[in-house]
Amino acid sequence: MIHRAGRGLRRTIAVIAGLAVASLALSGCLYAQIPDAPFSITREPDTSGVAPELLSYYSQEISWEQCGGAFDCTEIAAPRDWDAPGEGDDITLSVVRHQATGEFRGSLLINPGGPGASGHDFVAGSLEFAVGTKLIESFDVIGFDPRGVGRSSAVACLDPEAMDEYNYGVVEAPRDTPEWEAALAERNRDFADACEANSDGILPYITTVNSARDMDLIRGVLGDKTMNYLGYSYGTFLGATYAKLYPDRAQRLVLDGAIDPAVPGLDVGTTQAVGFESALRAYMQGCLSSDGCPFNGTVDEALNDLRALLASVARTPLENSDGRSLTVDTMVTGVISALYSEASWSYLTQGLTAALQGDASVMMALADSYNGRDPDGTYIDNSAEAFRAYNCMDYPVEDDQAAEDAAMRTIEKKAPTFAPYWQGPDPCEVWPYPAVGVREEIAASGSGPIVVVGTTNDPATPYAWSESLAEQLEEGVLVTRVGEGHTGYNKGNGCVDDAVEGFLLQGTVPEDGLRCE
Repeated sequence: MIHRAGRGLRRTIAVIAGLAVASLALSGCLYAQIPDAPFSITREPDTSGVAPELLSYYSQEISWEQCGGAFDCTEIAAPRDWDAPGEGDDITLSVVRHQATGEFRGSLLINPGGPGASGHDFVAGSLEFAVGTKLIESFDVIGFDPRGVGRSSAVACLDPEAMDEYNYGVVEAPRDTPEWEAALAERNRDFADACEANSDGILPYITTVNSARDMDLIRGVLGDKTMNYLGYSYGTFLGATYAKLYPDRAQRLVLDGAIDPAVPGLDVGTTQAVGFESALRAYMQGCLSSDGCPFNGTVDEALNDLRALLASVARTPLENSDGRSLTVDTMVTGVISALYSEASWSYLTQGLTAALQGDASVMMALADSYNGRDPDGTYIDNSAEAFRAYNCMDYPVEDDQAAEDAAMRTIEKKAPTFAPYWQGPDPCEVWPYPAVGVREEIAASGSGPIVVVGTTNDPATPYAWSESLAEQLEEGVLVTRVGEGHTGYNKGNGCVDDAVEGFLLQGTVPEDGLRCE
């Protein structure tokens, strides 16, 4: 079965930020001006329009404590079950704040993607990567770990040793045989059972709808009457869901690297495979024109050589110095992690050069970055567990063999490098709870303008999804970044940055269809 909900959504921006830390434009765009909606801000909680049974949550008092440098942190209590607030134990949401360095215009909530990436770590660990200087000056930049993630009430599954076996373990059975399928299915079942046993009963409540309700709670507790939000990758689905639930409060939302909320999991996996193949071709073209590329000939010839390398690793995994094996699946994960950003292509060249010489270390490090694994064998976060929890609750399990066969034919034709390694048992078939999410278009009728940013050769969230979301939203405005890599804002394109910052700061709505070369 094809990997549902894709292989590449999990770490998203967090991967790029990590690689950027490790590695140590255009202007003259046209805009349409609308009247500037005044910011309405109070330091007191905003409880306007809140149902009586939720008043105690929206009116709660919070205490900020310094948590390193210019940041302070707090926790907010939220209902475990928004449909039955007050019943059972509450959950906690971990929030970090960097206060505006200039004139205060309100709070700006940030989500880095995933699902499962830590907004707390994203803001506290890479503030200037998350947002530009102008936004730092004017907003309290708010990072938060969604329910199930990181420092919030979190999904917990496996210890580091078991997680290593899950992520990197060698399956002895030949690939694509019934024995191979059974081994992976058993691994998925053990993972799901561990999540149920160790997550304190929160699994059925780890949904994007509940997370969007948590976001509105954070807004209210912080005292903002309307929402200012910047969401990347999966964060666009979270933001669009928020706008659907609270259109009157969705004042200034920017959704960068969009997910199409109407696309089912099977199509997500198919589209991503094609997107990563396109990014791989762009990488290979750049590699062949640079010094030190381990391949030669045309792009097609070089990709054939890469496919041969992958096939060789599939037959005989490479041994890493720490005793782990670089399997072909781990190697594909390493390739994917480097394709998120053009700035990471040099790491991919290093990794492939080393692998051709039998050295697994660089490709293993790229896969570790994607999986959130430190060199000492610990995991920096629970992004893999939270990713699984959200997707299994948000994406209904599909059982249409004809559709799967058609999707696989598409992948084999349009993504021949990844096709042999893009399928396996659906892990959500053994999840303890059935999905409650619905894949459907989001119009967010009654919202303010919503800016959708799409990058033309984004491998993880293909440009067509940004086009589609902007079209679905009644007030959607599409801004296009022409280029490579995942997401478009704060990537060195002045046209995109001006559009996003002008909208968030002044309410200046970009021209719909603005194209930033």
